[in-house]
Amino acid sequence: MANVDLDKIISLCKRRGFLFQGSEQYGGLQGTWDYGPMGVELKNNVKRAWWRRMVYERDDMEGLDCAIMMNRLVLKYSGHEDTFSDPLVDCRKCKKRFRADHVDPNEKCQEGGVHDFTEPRPFNLMFKTTVGPIADDNNIAYLRPETAQGIFINFKNVLDSTNRKLPFGIAQIGKAYRNEITPKNFIFRVREFEQMEIEYFVKPGADDQAHEKWVSDRFNWYTSLGIKPANLKLYPQKKEELAHYAKATTDILYRFFPDREDETRQFDEVEGVANRTDFDLTCHSKGGKLVLKGGVEIPNEHAINKLNYFDHIDNKHIVPYVIEPSAGVDRTTLAFLMDSYFEEQVKDETRVVLRLHPELSPIKVAVLPLKKNHDGIVNIAKEIKGTLQKSCGWRSVYDDTAGIGKLYRRQDEIGTPFCITVDFTTLEDKTVTVRDRDTMTQERVAIADLPTYLSKRLGNC
Repeated sequence: MANVDLDKIISLCKRRGFLFQGSEQYGGLQGTWDYGPMGVELKNNVKRAWWRRMVYERDDMEGLDCAIMMNRLVLKYSGHEDTFSDPLVDCRKCKKRFRADHVDPNEKCQEGGVHDFTEPRPFNLMFKTTVGPIADDNNIAYLRPETAQGIFINFKNVLDSTNRKLPFGIAQIGKAYRNEITPKNFIFRVREFEQMEIEYFVKPGADDQAHEKWVSDRFNWYTSLGIKPANLKLYPQKKEELAHYAKATTDILYRFFPDREDETRQFDEVEGVANRTDFDLTCHSKGGKLVLKGGVEIPNEHAINKLNYFDHIDNKHIVPYVIEPSAGVDRTTLAFLMDSYFEEQVKDETRVVLRLHPELSPIKVAVLPLKKNHDGIVNIAKEIKGTLQKSCGWRSVYDDTAGIGKLYRRQDEIGTPFCITVDFTTLEDKTVTVRDRDTMTQERVAIADLPTYLSKRLGNC
């Protein structure tokens, strides 16, 4: 089980340069966060690990990177203009606004008693802007609220340029924007975030099996990178909970809130895997239509291409079904931070360690000189750092800004798997001390053997 709450993670992130409040210099901007020197490395490693597993290690996947600003018609025919909203309520006493389905009716109001809420009303979450020098209704555009729609409208482009056969997928990592009513819980719910999404196209009839396979694959991805299985849950959504376009959705939940007494409330979504059927390709296709909840139909009068697939086996055009694994980069990063956090007492001191999987660690190796003003020791240490960084490709650092004990603790807190100490013995026999982050064991290794020694332990970094 997770043994850390958000407050400890927030403190560590600020102290060690993982995350800072967005626009902090001017009092901050709610719902935005800036990734610091360690945070950007961790976040990039999360994305890199996902891309390698989802794209490079599969034979049925292509990549894409779509524009953030989208033609208004994309989000009209996807249904976002009409349906992408959350229920908003106001407190008549304190004048604050809340998301109705997230508010506790017994919550105390700062003006006394409990809140006096208005009736819920829909609040569209998309950020609206205008394109060009004239700000009028003809030039309205939106910042995309998800990366999925860019994949759907490029289905024909990818199909024609790659000659892919079903089943195949299109993967994308990118920014998305939602004007959340109440962003909260650190980077769990924010207004600017990043998604890792796949749209996996299959023949109708093969969708149920593909959906089950993707749920299993995605769950296993988290555990393969160190997430404890006990901190994950699968939640198949009930029929009444499904989005109107979904045949089935299974959420992968992580224990983001271990301090809550009710265990069921400790878990929340880190990823969703949905069977979207042919909804999206149909609504964006020439001659297609958008079907809203309740059966309202909006014929597509603007699309220029049919988004279908010619099935050579059955000799006919079909509209593929779509399985969508959709994960938030920020929530995933937060889950890895929480799950790797570990405290122990060492010599009457609390040792804080991020036991990150080496593939995710911001820094793979730290090279530390035992004496920072000894030219021989310093030169060897910097040479080792350069070799490991340039020849082996591992993110490596040289650090001489404190005593060796404090340097070890600093690297422990940011999750560095190995520290290499260059000392006076190194000058005699060309060996160094290699310290393991998790066990604190130390081993003498010849400088010439370091690449082989570390590669066996760092794995696929």
